Amino acid sequence: MAGGDGRVSGSDRAAELELDREAVLAANQALYEALENGDLEAVESIWLGAAEADDKGGVVCVHPGWPVLRGRAQVTRSYMLIMMNTEYIQFFLTDVEVEVQGDVALVTCTENILSGGEAEEEGELGPLVGGKVVSTNLFRRTPDGWKLWSHHGSPVLTSGDDEDED
Repeated sequence: MAGGDGRVSGSDRAAELELDREAVLAANQALYEALENGDLEAVESIWLGAAEADDKGGVVCVHPGWPVLRGRAQVTRSYMLIMMNTEYIQFFLTDVEVEVQGDVALVTCTENILSGGEAEEEGELGPLVGGKVVSTNLFRRTPDGWKLWSHHGSPVLTSGDDEDED
């Protein structure tokens, strides 16, 4: 609470920061729940809208193995493709960290993904089947709450994956 001189006390600032952290975590969790439920409208509502960012480059999304997606149309299309080509998907988030700096918040976590899609012709699993991804989600504060501004996922390599052999 502001004192007589207009300054906010340390304990009040800490309480505000904790409320922000909780709100960012809730927004981040809502993204993964919307994906699990195949709810494209909910996924769209979590991203910054046209009022907060232009459609040409205001939002950015990088999924492992995909080119950089810029703008709501491309980002939304990518999530639609993932949901259309995945029979089911579940996310188990671990190592979740939140850093709030004013009107921007950074969430880093590991996405332990359990998913399934149709097998390819040779009987191999499809491209959207499971794995671990290190995810960086950048949120911005808006009048409607915390909205996703940027998502970047990088696959976690396990021993033997993509190792150079001499």
